[in-house]
Amino acid sequence: MQNNMNYEFRPKPPKKSVSPKAVGRAVVIAAVILVIFSVLGTCWYTVDEKQQAVITTFGKVTGTAGAGMHFKLPFGIQQVDKVNVNVYQKIEIGYRSNGSDSTSVEKESKMITGDYNIVNVDFFVEYKVSDPVKYLYSSAEPELILKNLVQSQIRNVIGSATVDSVLTDGKAEIQQKVKELITAELMEYDIGLALTDIKIQDSEPPTTSVIEAFKNVETAKQAAETLINQAKAYQNSELPKAEASADQLIRNAEYLKQKRINDAAQQVAMFEAMYSQYAKNPDITRVRMYYEALTEALPGVKLYINIAESGSTDMLLPLESFANNGGTK
Repeated sequence: MQNNMNYEFRPKPPKKSVSPKAVGRAVVIAAVILVIFSVLGTCWYTVDEKQQAVITTFGKVTGTAGAGMHFKLPFGIQQVDKVNVNVYQKIEIGYRSNGSDSTSVEKESKMITGDYNIVNVDFFVEYKVSDPVKYLYSSAEPELILKNLVQSQIRNVIGSATVDSVLTDGKAEIQQKVKELITAELMEYDIGLALTDIKIQDSEPPTTSVIEAFKNVETAKQAAETLINQAKAYQNSELPKAEASADQLIRNAEYLKQKRINDAAQQVAMFEAMYSQYAKNPDITRVRMYYEALTEALPGVKLYINIAESGSTDMLLPLESFANNGGTK
């Protein structure tokens, strides 16, 4: 078979050469774009919720910023320092914790009490940054200042307390006094830190025998508290009964009192009524009273009264009683 297809060969066009000026222009444009993005990248910063930013312009504090994205001047004109303000931080006095383990620092924990006894006391201190500007620029090491201040006030308070209060029931009062003193000192120093809490982690005497003695004292106090609570429970159960009995006695007494008053008032009324009758007819009333008195004095006895013409009583004999006695003889 004959191939009738015709092929046409065309030469390839020559490649265009890139001029050095175009290359240089592209490099400059890329560099400019890179610089622009770099500058824009330094103009923005973010602050999280636990932080507060302090902005300085040419080294001078010009403002603060809270959480979020913010703008600043580039090329080092403005600098930003971020400070953790919403984070509680701690200082350990007398010990150092490492996870679940702790190591004693005796030079910090050993103290002397007001009654010249030696004790080992560990404190846990909690604080936070209250003013980021003063925290950064008022002092070189604010945490070290706070730690030294805490140790000073702790020894001041422990040095005025008794060993019993330090080891047993005076811990809450000691903590409160130390906190008040440190808070007052921090206000005076004004280093941008605020004390939030301070607690006694542990307190014990330096010798084993004294430790055992204080444990026995604590056990005795707990036993005493148990007995007191039992006594209060008994008091609470018996007191209502006693109050009810006392209330009943009082009511009975008031009843008897009122009854006596009523009886007396009745007797007074009877006397006044009798006296009014007596005043009207003295003789008749006197005789009637005489008969009533005889009836009360000799109940159940029949009396025969002989009254003379003058109206006076001449003879009073229990004639019926004498007659009955004579009949039985």
